[in-house]
Amino acid sequence: MEKSYAVIVVTYNRKELLKENIECLLSQRPVIPHIIIIDNHSTDGTKEYIADYISEEKIEYCDTGSNLGGAGGFSFGIKYAAEKDYDYIWVMDDDCMPTENALEEFIKADKELNGQYGFLSSKVLWKDGSICTMNLQRKTLTKTLECFDNNINQVVMASFVSLFLKREIVVEMGLPIKEFFIWTDDWEYTRRISLKYPCYAVRDSVVIHKSKSNIGANIASESADRLDRFNYLYRNDVYLYRREGIKGFCYEATRLTGHCIRVLTKSKDNKGKRLAKIYKGTISGLKFKPEIEYIT
Repeated sequence: MEKSYAVIVVTYNRKELLKENIECLLSQRPVIPHIIIIDNHSTDGTKEYIADYISEEKIEYCDTGSNLGGAGGFSFGIKYAAEKDYDYIWVMDDDCMPTENALEEFIKADKELNGQYGFLSSKVLWKDGSICTMNLQRKTLTKTLECFDNNINQVVMASFVSLFLKREIVVEMGLPIKEFFIWTDDWEYTRRISLKYPCYAVRDSVVIHKSKSNIGANIASESADRLDRFNYLYRNDVYLYRREGIKGFCYEATRLTGHCIRVLTKSKDNKGKRLAKIYKGTISGLKFKPEIEYIT
């Protein structure tokens, strides 16, 4: 029986990038997946901008009705695809540009592994062709996958910038935690899966991440008007690593200490506010107890 493939693209107010992403997906060979756009209630005319794709039924468009954040958008989209009974669900952001054979290489890896895996993840390059540092997979809880020595490399965490899932895994392991809103939802979800199943990064499945920069979030240098977002980052990270026992506790405590030192030594303004965000997020993370939603 022929397998079915859906790709979930979460978007919010980035219609030009979204259109480029759609063109990349329509160029996939030999299989073009069913393209499902999850729009977090954009206000920039996204739906009108891609109206031709919708009217020609090249894509399926879903508006969430409000901005659910990246976490809510991915949870919404993965649930939608799983309930439609697609065998495989490919997940990505709107600024992710898959190369023509990105899906094909996932399908090859799926066959090579005889379906015995929790998730597959692409090799992510930045727009200048260098490795996208913010999307490096983790080989262990604390070590990143710096080099792709083989085509198929075992990992424990990966980002939502091109993640390949089987429906059966989604049904068993549940959905990403929508309450995360932004940040760490992909780490948490992939770690949840890798605690039970071996998971892999596939070198030959390549995507380009057209993010504004190739540097991750940094509270020490972030502009003052964007500091509130870091409440989510520290809350979600503490929630993630507190589940890992003493090793996770030591890692996160060391990381938090490093971030505080960086603020004190590198920040040019609002040091107190920055430190307060780290503290508030940490305390919230110790108390945070979201429920995992399952497909019923």
